[in-house]
Amino acid sequence: MSIGHTLLGLLESGPRHGYDLKRAFDEKFGHDRPLHYGQVYSTMSRLLKNGLVEVDGVEAGGGPERKRYAITEAGVTDVESWIRQPEKPEPYLQSTLYTKVVLALLTGRDAADVLDTQRAEHLRLMRVLTERKRRGDLSDQLICDHALFHLEADLRWLELTAARLVQLATEVRK
Repeated sequence: MSIGHTLLGLLESGPRHGYDLKRAFDEKFGHDRPLHYGQVYSTMSRLLKNGLVEVDGVEAGGGPERKRYAITEAGVTDVESWIRQPEKPEPYLQSTLYTKVVLALLTGRDAADVLDTQRAEHLRLMRVLTERKRRGDLSDQLICDHALFHLEADLRWLELTAARLVQLATEVRK
C-alpha cells in the first residue's frame, strides 16, 4: 500500500494535522497494521518537499507546534493518477512453501507433512478471518473476503501439490 497516496487521499476532504491523519488511516486501513507517528510525519515531510501538500497552518500548544497539512493541486493530480493505475498482480512465482516442499523431498523429509502442517495453519487463519468477518462492518468484511479468497487459492494449490507429490519427487530427484 502506498502510505503517501493514502494520506494524500485522506487530505482531499480537508486540511488535517498529522495526528488526525494517523487516526483516520488506522480507522479506515490500519486495522492490522496501524501507522507509527514517525511514519506519518516522515511521509508528510516528503510530500511537502515534493510539493504535494502544503502547511495550511501551525498551532502552538503545550508541546511541539502542530502543523495542519492541505493537499495541493499537484497532490490531487498525483492521487488521481495513482487510483486509476491498476495494481500489478502478484503471481507468487517464488513461493517459500514450494521451496520447503522441494527441499523436504530432496532431503528425505516428509513433504506430505509439510503440506498438512501448512493446510492446518491456513484453516486456522481462515476460521479467525471468518469470525472477524461475521462480527465486522462492511469494510472489515471486504478485507476479510480478500484474504479468505487468497487462502482458498492456497488451499487448492496445497491439495493439487499433495496429489502430485510422487510425480514431483521423481522430477526433483533426477
